[in-house]
Amino acid sequence: MKVVFCATYEGIDAKVVQVESTLTKGLPSFSIVGMASASITEAKERVKSALLSNDFSFPPKRITINLAPSDVKKEGSQFDLSIALMIALDYLHSDFSEWFVFGELGLDGSVKENLHLYPLILSLANQKIIKKAIVPHAALTKLSKIPNVEFYGVNNLNEAIELLKNQETAMPSIEQSDITYPFYEIDGEKYYYTKEYDEDFIDVKGQEVAKRAALISAAGFHNILFEGSPGCGKSMIAKRIRYILPPMHIDEILDVAKLDVLDAKEPRFKPHRNIRSPHHTSTLSSVFGGGSHRAMIGEVGLAHRGILFLDELPHFSKSVLEAMREPMQDNKIRISRVNSKVEYPSDFLFIGAMNPCPCGNLLNEKLECRCSELEVQRYKNRLSDPFLDRIDLTVVMQSANSDDKASFSSKEFHKKVVEVHIFNKKRGQNSFNAKLNDNEIEKFCLLSDEAKATLEMAISRFALSFRGIKKIQKVSRTIADLEGCEVIEKKHLLEALSYRRR
Repeated sequence: MKVVFCATYEGIDAKVVQVESTLTKGLPSFSIVGMASASITEAKERVKSALLSNDFSFPPKRITINLAPSDVKKEGSQFDLSIALMIALDYLHSDFSEWFVFGELGLDGSVKENLHLYPLILSLANQKIIKKAIVPHAALTKLSKIPNVEFYGVNNLNEAIELLKNQETAMPSIEQSDITYPFYEIDGEKYYYTKEYDEDFIDVKGQEVAKRAALISAAGFHNILFEGSPGCGKSMIAKRIRYILPPMHIDEILDVAKLDVLDAKEPRFKPHRNIRSPHHTSTLSSVFGGGSHRAMIGEVGLAHRGILFLDELPHFSKSVLEAMREPMQDNKIRISRVNSKVEYPSDFLFIGAMNPCPCGNLLNEKLECRCSELEVQRYKNRLSDPFLDRIDLTVVMQSANSDDKASFSSKEFHKKVVEVHIFNKKRGQNSFNAKLNDNEIEKFCLLSDEAKATLEMAISRFALSFRGIKKIQKVSRTIADLEGCEVIEKKHLLEALSYRRR
């Protein structure tokens, strides 16, 4: 019995599959067992044609291909090449068990790229399972970004057969390529960034408090909510936060590239975090993922490592808003179905935007609000206290005035965010300030005596929850970092309290 390895999806992660083969005496037949989907069953005809087109006589034996483990459903055309190799090399007594083989076969024996190869192989690499892989030559450019894996590109079935025949002398097809963007290095780890600001804060006139809050949000990855009249710049500021977010580690860049593929996009390998902005009419399944047979990733999962922006926040359904509490707190989303139970990472920066009332004019100094007190209260009650308690910064924005001036550019803001990121890393901090756990808060959020006294007064006066206390400490940490202070002072704490919704 011969064995090579391939992989299939289990949620958004890869599950290793052993491709085993036996060719025994008996009536000629060809069967694939092991919970293979229709796309794999169809591989029999592609494999037969590919072998016959390349001068291989199809063995007149009973051929059985087993995809183990047999209790995991397999799907995808990436199994074609491994199945064909198991049949073509049956006569060899070599061991192929260190090889992973991926590729879809054409009827002429050509090896084609599969859209899902990149996320599959990246997942295997993250699990430190894969070392050597035979892949379609056309996929080498993308795959070469994945570290610690040797890739051997083949154009057709014959090349793959020759490679395994001479596996002791085979050399990788391509060197691993580095990310070509600017970076800085801290403790041997590289952090990449770009200086591209397609949407610039210099375009935002006035709204100094909101811009300051946006800077704090970006520097510490703090959830933020903008409230203001229509046209005051809520969405404008939210969309510009993307360009001033902290630099990205190579693991984060590869994760974003994997999400690009899962979203049917070409992976960019660029240190730009994603921004997802679902419409308020989106269903629960489209936002969080789901499906009756295979749980598919939703907007919350696709926002991992980036921004989830919900505009017109109170107009989202109650079920969506309440379900948002878990990923905002735990940075992951669990989807349970009868046929599958999966867990997706969802470590995102949440940005919300809302009007102060249904007509939008409650805070407008020049226009009269047409809403009754009951309508305003009903509108605001769509956001529950547990949901709002998970938001670090709340900003009430003023109406735009003709004499408002531009102040800071995205380049200036980004420079400050990078300085905070370096400050955090040199302090020995692995997480963004907003993501610190209780032990890390005790270690890194050091308060001066005056700040401690102020926090005690705030706890008593505003009836802060335990979560609220921790969030104020973390926001204060970011504000202190912006000034390069190791200890959180009273002024930092007071500014953090000013952004707390009461």
